[in-house]
Amino acid sequence: MSGFLAFESTHHRTSDGGSSKGSQDMQEEAGRWYMSRKEIEENSPSRRDGIDLKKETYLRKSYCTFLQDLGIRLKVPQVTIATAIIFCHRFFLRQSHAKNDRRTIATVCMFLAGKVEETPRPLKDVIIVSYEIIHMKNPSAAQRIKQKEVYEQQKELILLGERVVLATLAFDLNIHHPYKPLVEAIKKFKVAQNALAQVAWNFVNDGLRTSLCLQFKPHHIAAGAIFLAAKFLKVKLPSDGEKVWWQEFDVTPRQLEGWCPFILSR
Repeated sequence: MSGFLAFESTHHRTSDGGSSKGSQDMQEEAGRWYMSRKEIEENSPSRRDGIDLKKETYLRKSYCTFLQDLGIRLKVPQVTIATAIIFCHRFFLRQSHAKNDRRTIATVCMFLAGKVEETPRPLKDVIIVSYEIIHMKNPSAAQRIKQKEVYEQQKELILLGERVVLATLAFDLNIHHPYKPLVEAIKKFKVAQNALAQVAWNFVNDGLRTSLCLQFKPHHIAAGAIFLAAKFLKVKLPSDGEKVWWQEFDVTPRQLEGWCPFILSR
């Protein structure tokens, strides 16, 4: 785990050393986790450090794959893995890949997600499993984590990283996922619920590896996943009565059509 970390504040200091933003402004800024695709791709901190879009997309998918593997080995639920991924996405929305090792940050995010989702894993387990995944192509290197000195170095790095991640996220750890609104909506449909739910769930998981959660709110992603799953399975969704299915998500068919390319292409 080559653990370089560099926290950059998202606000500026005035000449007298005070903050140029009030606490309320900072809270509002910290809570602004939704941006347009253009903003995400063009104004990325990584872009300012010379990392192009193709490279950043690769790095994003890389830490998502790492977190999925780490979560499976730690035997945590998919929701915990999803929370860790979103923490990571939000971190790199504010901080540069050039200054922060993605696997160190991802390891921190998994440790935090376990606590937030009430599925905690011991810090020692998270560190050891993470180290073994990173060095999986070199078994002898992976064994070094059993050395007290190496383990203590990694522990110090992860605890430092935890402070950096929490500061970057402004301690905003309240994450909502598309899973719950997706399942609740499908339960009301008189269709092949299991198949529709599984395919829609898969679309949500595929979207986790992208910047979708930084562009759209969870219930919008859920609606888009249901819409795509229905098209994929050739299932007709309810559209009669006083309320058609998509109205529950406060969206329009036009919006759904517009989101599909984002979900499919990312």
